[in-house]
Amino acid sequence: MKEAIMHQAHAHAMRPHADDALERVRATLDREDGPTDLASLAAVAGLSPTHLQRAFRRRYGLSPAEYARARRFDQLREALRDGAAVTDAVYEAGFGSGSRVYEESDRRLGMTPASYRAGGAGASIRYTTTTTPLGRLLVATTAKGICSVTLGADDAELEARLGDEFPYATRERVDEGREEWLDAVIARVAHELGWSDADAPTLPPLDVAATAFQWRVWDALTRIPRGETLSYGELAAALGVPNAARAIGRACGSNRLALLVPCHRIIREDGSLGGWRWGLEIKQQLLATERAMKAAQG
Repeated sequence: MKEAIMHQAHAHAMRPHADDALERVRATLDREDGPTDLASLAAVAGLSPTHLQRAFRRRYGLSPAEYARARRFDQLREALRDGAAVTDAVYEAGFGSGSRVYEESDRRLGMTPASYRAGGAGASIRYTTTTTPLGRLLVATTAKGICSVTLGADDAELEARLGDEFPYATRERVDEGREEWLDAVIARVAHELGWSDADAPTLPPLDVAATAFQWRVWDALTRIPRGETLSYGELAAALGVPNAARAIGRACGSNRLALLVPCHRIIREDGSLGGWRWGLEIKQQLLATERAMKAAQG
């Protein structure tokens, strides 16, 4: 994995002109007053629209249009957090129509803009807990998908964390006749930890508010093989942003989906474990378990 990472970083270094062109496009999309249509962006890059579309997606994991939408939602999220009125925030973020925001907001923000601004007010969350070799596990869902997966010593601790994360949402515990998504996540975690021989079920949809960069980092984390680790710098190099190790760390730290997004596989440059939201003792145990499973598989 590390060899592949460094090969990818070397490949980026061998394409300075293409990378510079793509960075110019990304910087243009980051500007509040920059053009977003493909023809204008292609002119900025000095590439054909088709070439730009392919190269941008390969480099950043998103098309230029998808990146632009994600950036607008980033700006909307920041404005709402700062207390801006919903209508003002919608238009300041560059949306010409409030209706379009509400059409996408469940997927992008995890709830409507008004609900997001109010700390999740109006959202309905159902959750359950189970025992794992690492301690207690809590899985929470909304009507849209999985919104939280946490590890802890006991249910009281886990429920308190859920309340801190979603202080204004309606929270309901579901143990008897658990919903399909709850059982699917538990089964997938069991498969990942090696305490179940059953095949891993398909991951249910997720309902997590995140920036475009965070999604990109989290997707990369899911591609690190079980039993292996990367440093923040190595992951940054793999993503083509070698100077973004600290941003990688912040993206890992913002992950609310324990085990599903395996941020525990990221360590410091010196080989030490670094931090982990759910505790270094559990992280150490988890990495040891994964290495043992890899060794047993040959």
